[in-house]
Amino acid sequence: MTANEKPVPADLPTNVKLLRSTLTVVAVAATLVVTTVLPAEIGFDPTGVGRWLGLTQMGEMKVALQQPKPPAATSERIDDVQPQITTAAQAKAGPQSAAPAPGVSEAHVSVVRLEPDEAVEIKVQMLKGRTIAFEWFTDGPRVNFDLHGDAKDIDYFRYARGSESRAQGELTAEFDGAHGWYWRNRSAAAATITLRVRGDFISVRKLD
Repeated sequence: MTANEKPVPADLPTNVKLLRSTLTVVAVAATLVVTTVLPAEIGFDPTGVGRWLGLTQMGEMKVALQQPKPPAATSERIDDVQPQITTAAQAKAGPQSAAPAPGVSEAHVSVVRLEPDEAVEIKVQMLKGRTIAFEWFTDGPRVNFDLHGDAKDIDYFRYARGSESRAQGELTAEFDGAHGWYWRNRSAAAATITLRVRGDFISVRKLD
């Protein structure tokens, strides 16, 4: 057929042939989408062909990589803050006494400086049967000490006495009253005394 010749109607494709060709192309494209594209892109493989071809695994990896990562766990520990609770009974009672209740452990530190031949006395107010742990020491020199107690009806009750630069132990009150130490610096140099007490006592005071 030359360029000037017109096509014969019999040589042109009919509508049926065009429709059949179109449906064939659509079917092939749909098959490719189901068997290759979907498995390779999103890991969806309804026929199993994609997994056989290794495409499903690739799609699953793509989907996994696109998922947002969870926030990294922090190593910082946040301490729980416990609220302070005041009951109605406590609110009604009002401010408590400054003196600690018997059986409550308290701690106190006293530091005094003694010039040569100077003396000082520190007393711990305690109830009978209560116990404190104590430790006292100087910055070097030995000092004379007298550990004793007194009360309204007791002028003097001795626990221990001597000359040391350090002492420690426990003291159990023989009665309600003041129990403590009298120190005198008999050396030629000044001495600093540090006293630490802990236990069941009411107060600590230095006597003038």
